[in-house]
Amino acid sequence: MQSFELLSQKFALHFERPHFPPEPSSLYRPNEYFLQLGGKRIRPVLCLMGNELFDDINPDAWHVSTAIELFHNFTLIHDDMMDKAPLRRGNETVHTKFGESTALLAGDVMLVAAYDYLNEINTSYIHSVISLFNKTAREVCEGQQLDMDFEKADDVSLEDYLHMIELKTSVLLAASLKLGSILGGASQRNQNLLYEFGKKLGIAFQIQDDYLDAFGDPEKFGKETGGDIKANKKTVLLIQALATADASQKKELKKLINGNGEGKTQKVLQLFHDCKVNEWALQLKNRYLDEALNHLEDVAVLSKRKEPLMELAHFLIHREN
Repeated sequence: MQSFELLSQKFALHFERPHFPPEPSSLYRPNEYFLQLGGKRIRPVLCLMGNELFDDINPDAWHVSTAIELFHNFTLIHDDMMDKAPLRRGNETVHTKFGESTALLAGDVMLVAAYDYLNEINTSYIHSVISLFNKTAREVCEGQQLDMDFEKADDVSLEDYLHMIELKTSVLLAASLKLGSILGGASQRNQNLLYEFGKKLGIAFQIQDDYLDAFGDPEKFGKETGGDIKANKKTVLLIQALATADASQKKELKKLINGNGEGKTQKVLQLFHDCKVNEWALQLKNRYLDEALNHLEDVAVLSKRKEPLMELAHFLIHREN
């Protein structure tokens, strides 16, 4: 088994090619621009790792991992439009730079390109691959819609929030691993265990993201903390604070959420500390990480082959940026 870092380098070299025809450049240039902004490429590399857990990397895994990365970028282009985000990775978003109509079409054709790559794989498992790919694509859209619905909702339960991030974030990580395992010839049981590993890891990853936005070191996190508070996003921290605060704390928290007064971020963070949601979030994150690692432990392959995935899980969940 190769490390995540080594496979990331190999995937970056493989992915660094034109994925679209030159004309009309007004449609395809925005996508090439967006792809060159980079990113961690976690999902496609998970596909390669899911394959190599069971066998040497199947040449078709490169097609599937490319399709996964194109699909992920399609969702980012459309998410940026829905969030009216001006920047992505410090650069102008597609809709900001090229206009909303072009961004809409560019995202659509990015998705079409993903299916072109899936169409290249061996017919013996194409049905399984496309079925899981489509199921995941539908669930990601459902998660995004729930996220938007929650912005307008007065109260969101922890259970509802965890279900939303499972759909919006976790299932694509889980599917990436399972798609790789299908190409590696894994049994159905091993495929499902690897999927559950990815799903629980994805939830822990999002909880850590919520935590870092509030409590991360700005120098290590790479951006000013408290962005979710300023945007009034319903994170796992806010939901738990509202659920555990006493009457006066809850009143103050709701007042802060509905306003934009001076010192809002620091006041909300103090209430988070008072309600001990910082400690609770770390415990919840570690619980999901433990559950993920238990699923990985149950996969019927030699323990040594699982080490790169275990190392990656710990890195993702204990990261500081």
